[in-house]
Amino acid sequence: MSSGERQRSASERREALKEVLAQARGCVRCSELAATRKTVVFGMGNADADLMFVGEAPGANEDEQGLPFVGRAGKLLDKLLEEIGLERGDVFVVNVLKCRPPGNRDPLPIEISNCQEYLLRQVELIEPTVICTLGNFSTKLLRGDPTGITRLHGQPEVRVIGARAVRLYPIYHPAAALYTPRMLETLREDFARLPELLALGAPEQPLSQEAEVPQPDVPEPVEAASVPEEPVGAEREPAAARSEQTATEVDQLGLF
Repeated sequence: MSSGERQRSASERREALKEVLAQARGCVRCSELAATRKTVVFGMGNADADLMFVGEAPGANEDEQGLPFVGRAGKLLDKLLEEIGLERGDVFVVNVLKCRPPGNRDPLPIEISNCQEYLLRQVELIEPTVICTLGNFSTKLLRGDPTGITRLHGQPEVRVIGARAVRLYPIYHPAAALYTPRMLETLREDFARLPELLALGAPEQPLSQEAEVPQPDVPEPVEAASVPEEPVGAEREPAAARSEQTATEVDQLGLF
């Protein structure tokens, strides 16, 4: 593939990600989250990244700034990346939920179910080689299995997420090391394997584009009658408003 073709492909992916971002901004599937959020925290990083991190949900700092992992856990994530020769601009960082649960409570099963479509679209468009799940919620969702992070951390496996085969690598959430300092060494050991996993490249892709999507054991999403498939007015947004959002979109999608 020529560099020109790669650039066009990357440009198309970025435009598609912006469309998904616009949809997420107007999402009201979870009425409580839509009513209490300050902003939708879509994701941040390099849209061409081979490595994607999937956390749990935005916290107060993330809700305020509209970017994932900008608090203490984010600073530790940056430090761990630096120790293996990477930085935030080399990866893409997202959460299972795009909105902050009130009081930083755990995500509810129905909220995870309602929001997973956005995550699967991000995986489809960014095409990561390795997905590093941070903690229990993202690990259980993307594995489609209730096994917890304590048993799984540091054990990579090939999984099909949506239509894409990836190297799924569960590790503890950086926040765990903030509350339990002895976890830091475990995190460092697990992070140290990431360059090796990335060097393996992408696993063999499934022949069928109708690959199985992991389904968590959660209730059905709210009915379509009460939840618009597309955000109201998303395609009728005034040009001036779109212009004001451009800088934020660039920050969140890592257009570099």
